[in-house]
Amino acid sequence: MTLWIPITLAAAAVQTLRFMLQKRLQGAGLSVGGATFSRFLFGAPLAALAAAVTLLATGAAIPPLTGKFWAFALAGGAAQVAATYMTVALFGLRNFAVGVVFTKTETVQVAAFSALLLGEAVSLPGWGAILAGLGGVLLLSWQSGVAKGGMLSRATLYGVAAGGLFGLSAIGYRGATLELAPAAFFTRAVVTLACVTFAQSLGMAAWLIWREPGELPRVVAAWRRTVWVGVTGMLGSLGWFTAFSLQNAAYVRAVGQVEIVFTLLVSVLVFREKLTLREGAGIALVIGSVIALVLLLR
Repeated sequence: MTLWIPITLAAAAVQTLRFMLQKRLQGAGLSVGGATFSRFLFGAPLAALAAAVTLLATGAAIPPLTGKFWAFALAGGAAQVAATYMTVALFGLRNFAVGVVFTKTETVQVAAFSALLLGEAVSLPGWGAILAGLGGVLLLSWQSGVAKGGMLSRATLYGVAAGGLFGLSAIGYRGATLELAPAAFFTRAVVTLACVTFAQSLGMAAWLIWREPGELPRVVAAWRRTVWVGVTGMLGSLGWFTAFSLQNAAYVRAVGQVEIVFTLLVSVLVFREKLTLREGAGIALVIGSVIALVLLLR
């Protein structure tokens, strides 16, 4: 099996855990911004430490951080933060379920962006696998009332925009890791991660100081709980960045769709919820698309 595939699966599993921890923080008195910032506050120094240890252990020098590298890295980091906030904004809209479904178009958008911005086209069979996976994710995300919510509503626009921004962030990270070649793939991934998380932590800290000045002390005071969001966030991101350094971002995000399957399995195994026929069909499509990509790209 190609190395990027198990790395992507591990990243999706860790991200599922991070979302669970982050959701609990919002019930502990932290705002959406505070809960999100906790990931970067503790993740940034961990990423810097991981980069330093990697460089020392391998004896490698820091790859040249060119202007093009920073353009990709900062664009990816900004797009990720904007997409996260736009997704959160969906929940304040009446037809939010419509928007949430449309955020799942990320995989198709990242494939288009990959060809347009990086010149990495997806093969016809690859498109088939990606679309099959998208169909499965839409089945898993679909809620009653979505069809009545209006396909041209503001929630739809927010959802498509959030999916596009998440796609652009993946392209930014893939582009940044490629700019650090010919360094080893893991070195490229960990150095890019350290730079991106540092920039994101500074940007979010400035935002909170401006918009929510009392939130920073609350995040720090809750460090015993928030630190685990940072740890899991850093580990998950390291997995994504490593996969991006090895493979086309479109294929990585397509395989990463198993995250929604992991989330559903947690709800079944931990919270004893029952699977519906629609959810079972969605899981089958997602897993089938991943298997198809594995066979295509091995």
